Amino acid sequence: MASSSFKLTLKLLIDTKREKVLYAETSKSVVDFLFNLLCLPIATVIRIVNKNQIVGSLGNLYQSVENLDETYMQPGQHKNLLLKPSALMFSPISGLLPSDNDSSSNSSSNDSTDVFYRYQYHRDYVTCDRTIHCPNCKLSMNAQMNFVGEKVANEIAKKSGFVKEVVTYIVMDDLTIEPLSDISFPTLLNKFNVKDLDDLETKVIELDMNEGVNLLKASMQSKTVLTDVFLKNSA
Repeated sequence: MASSSFKLTLKLLIDTKREKVLYAETSKSVVDFLFNLLCLPIATVIRIVNKNQIVGSLGNLYQSVENLDETYMQPGQHKNLLLKPSALMFSPISGLLPSDNDSSSNSSSNDSTDVFYRYQYHRDYVTCDRTIHCPNCKLSMNAQMNFVGEKVANEIAKKSGFVKEVVTYIVMDDLTIEPLSDISFPTLLNKFNVKDLDDLETKVIELDMNEGVNLLKASMQSKTVLTDVFLKNSA
């Protein structure tokens, strides 16, 4: 779950007569989380959602790599390059999706994508995984290197996210997102053909990892994401 000191919430506007979420009001952090889904590698999505629930055949590709013996991999290549590619996740919203740091990883828990390694006497190859062997001498590439220079864009995104903070955003049921200031409440009611305000109710949802995973899954399968996750799943 996200840090207890940092709550991520959605304020849902629900049409109770049609049992549908019309839209949600939310902050920068939730929008950052939703935009961050676009940065996830396919393999990360498959692993988070569960390969057996993936529509189509991508789950079978993932399973094939899992089942493939390491002896069939090219020298210097590792299955985790395919199974656990680096994903852009930034604090404080990374707690909404499972971490890649689990016991099944073949890399050391101290490894990180911003730490690089080489073999002590060869400088032609570099890796983020210190369990990789040098293609020349087949010895471990475990000599740590120090990175110098400006921070790259994704490191900045990890700290500050993607969108500005002093704005309230609205998220439509199909995950269309825009600043609330760009559209008026009467316009929204007209857009959704709301005739009776008594049919509307608001509900504040606090997001945790279950909702984070469900939002990711529903975003690939549905045009009514908020309704599916927050109304149908809770029914």
